[in-house]
Amino acid sequence: MNMIAAQEIKRRGMTALDGLLAQGPVRIVKNNRPRYVVMNEAEFDVMMDDLANARLAASEADLKAGRIRKGTAANLMAELRKDA
Repeated sequence: MNMIAAQEIKRRGMTALDGLLAQGPVRIVKNNRPRYVVMNEAEFDVMMDDLANARLAASEADLKAGRIRKGTAANLMAELRKDA
């Protein structure tokens, strides 16, 4: 992953990122520590789609394994009160 100092962005503006973003996400370093990651919109969309698919797969696995119970919010609250 490419890196750039926050000072360089202050000096040159967002154009300092343009060339680096063409190669992938860019880590911004501030006070010698990685602080931020900047990526283009297409990469962000892919990342969010991957995350959504992973969450869906985990939910489906929970359902198949029987780790999901159906009920109402009132039932859940009553159960929580019993345990307290």
